[in-house]
Amino acid sequence: MNDLHPFIAGLPKAELHVHHVGSASPRIVAELAGRHPDSKVPTAPEALADFFTFTDFGHFIDVYLSVVDLIRTPEDVRLLTYEVARDMARQNIRYAELTVTPFSSTRRGIPEQGFMEAIEDARKAAEAELGVVLRWCFDIPGEAGLEAAEETTRLAVDLRPEGLVSFGLGGPEIGVDRPQFKPYFDRAIAEGLHSVPHAGETTGPQTVWDALTALRAERIGHGTSSVRDPKLLEHLAEHRIALEVCPTSNIATRAVADIERHPLREMAEAGVLVTVNSDDPPMFGTDLNNEYAVAARLLGLDERGVAGLAKNAVEASFLDAAGKRTLAAEIDTYTTSWLEASPAR
Repeated sequence: MNDLHPFIAGLPKAELHVHHVGSASPRIVAELAGRHPDSKVPTAPEALADFFTFTDFGHFIDVYLSVVDLIRTPEDVRLLTYEVARDMARQNIRYAELTVTPFSSTRRGIPEQGFMEAIEDARKAAEAELGVVLRWCFDIPGEAGLEAAEETTRLAVDLRPEGLVSFGLGGPEIGVDRPQFKPYFDRAIAEGLHSVPHAGETTGPQTVWDALTALRAERIGHGTSSVRDPKLLEHLAEHRIALEVCPTSNIATRAVADIERHPLREMAEAGVLVTVNSDDPPMFGTDLNNEYAVAARLLGLDERGVAGLAKNAVEASFLDAAGKRTLAAEIDTYTTSWLEASPAR
């Protein structure tokens, strides 16, 4: 198979499952840790590789929250957000729906209006200066319970920033049943937000069914265990409910034992609309370009196949119709030009 890394690097892309704080690069994490020396997060970027080695999903959550604790002022929020967009621009990511957990910041004392202004200022600057279009998914940290759900819903509905398009649910799945969050998703959906909860990452297919029936999910974050239920795969395929697949993340958090056992191929062969994403890229030592390369190997794709994956993300996104047509056309133009310039094979 051809080395697809150069093709992937230049491919225009959309990303649908990537976390705000989890996208902080080692440089930014180290800078923030230096601002807040009471944190247990290392200040040396080279030490972060060991810090970001996880024993299981619970350990990942502990480490993740220690990085969340570094975001303490609106200035920290703005810095983080803009720098995440800068890293996306380097990968030719044209559009991203960034999962933001405002409760984790406002409960730590960041003024809610200051938080909204910081992400919006960074979003507008990223589009104008970097050519990266950002939209927000506000998610409930499930481990914080219904208090967090109430607060996240209030922030999303009453202080809705211009870039907000969807409403999610993250954090641990074990012991955090999806149906209890139904009233909050109902309110968000009534206000025009799309439903995109995590489900079936570290639990079984029933969690995905619960997300579909109780939370009216339009996409599923991860959905790794969906392959254990043929009827679920059939339902996802029939209704074009996309799975936001994050291969390296699933290995890092031990949700999947090893990359060769990742169920991505089973999902695709069942006709499910799969999208490729990086989740918390610096924490997992990856980026979206690498995730596309991993997916291409698992699926046995050539350049056109990889371009098809990129167009899956466009289809499953919450871009408006004109934006989808424009980005899909960019992908097609790039792919055609690449193949025409490549030696005949």
